[in-house]
Amino acid sequence: MTMLESVAKAVQEKDYKTAAKYLKPLLKTEAKNPWVRFYAARVQEGLGKLDAAEKLYLKLLPNMTNPKLISQIRQGIARIEAVYRDQRQENIESAIATPEGQEDAILILEAVSPENKKEAAQAFAKIMQIDPYTARLQLPSQGWRFYRTGKLGELNYYVSTLNDVNIPSFTFALENIRQIQVFNVNYIQNINSQVNVRCTNAEGQQGTFQFQWSDVSQNVLGRLPLFESVVTVDARHQLTRKTQKQDDVPFCDLHLPRQKYILRFCDRNYNFQKGITLTPRNSNPDYETDSKNWHHLLNFLNHNLPNLPTWSDFNSFADSILDFRELLGGLESYIDLERRQPSLWDPAFQLYSVLVFGRNHPLL
Repeated sequence: MTMLESVAKAVQEKDYKTAAKYLKPLLKTEAKNPWVRFYAARVQEGLGKLDAAEKLYLKLLPNMTNPKLISQIRQGIARIEAVYRDQRQENIESAIATPEGQEDAILILEAVSPENKKEAAQAFAKIMQIDPYTARLQLPSQGWRFYRTGKLGELNYYVSTLNDVNIPSFTFALENIRQIQVFNVNYIQNINSQVNVRCTNAEGQQGTFQFQWSDVSQNVLGRLPLFESVVTVDARHQLTRKTQKQDDVPFCDLHLPRQKYILRFCDRNYNFQKGITLTPRNSNPDYETDSKNWHHLLNFLNHNLPNLPTWSDFNSFADSILDFRELLGGLESYIDLERRQPSLWDPAFQLYSVLVFGRNHPLL
């Protein structure tokens, strides 16, 4: 009996330690022998070193021409994939079984650096059981990408697994959106020992809110499109009606984590004629446009909130979520714009701002 036959016999008897002992000298003297390389993978598999075995199988398979050997390599890969699949399902079921695991949640992918994209895509494909090309398209190079909804326990399992392979991601329970109150700021009344703003709450009630500049931890900037229906003449000189973007409306959210509040500023709703003066002394108020007034407001906020972390990747996030009408349609936007018909852009911005809030200030 040859040494290789002894290896094969030991593997057949599932005596992998003995097989490894017989295999050791062959790896030095017959390292290029495809059967030796196959049994090296087979022994690793038998010893429970599945990652190492899978890598050996996958490296060996493309260069094989022997039908019998090809079949055995594929069987080995299939066995490992089955083990991973069973382990994955068991872990997911365990995570969902926890008290909070049943909550509805969303999974967000964070940016992966271009130099790590190829390796990350391979790992992502394996975890999510998709092909590497699709995986590479799903991983964002900048900003955040909405990936999917699901039960919090299952999505937390994915986040833990993704973080282990250096793919940043996080989950957010949809129920937590209700914990954050949004106030639309009408104008800043005055600034003394604290800031007083006139604002409107979710029920449409107006009142005065007081806070310290130090209460603000970050801000979120975004622009929401306004659409209008227009009539155009097509190539056949026929009148057609279509919807096109009319303008972009800027928003600025200030986050107050201690109070769990968002103060929302919008150039269409802010009353620049009331409250504190925002225009520079050398400006003529008669020539101030909405755009200039908004610029003055942002300068005022930046002056009083220097070095404040700013999140402004809303557009890239919106690109990934605007198609999910069922999710966005169930969210309250707390955005008051004169629209002919509701727009998913509004709840998309609300969700983005809340995600920024929750990502940097975990809600208890």
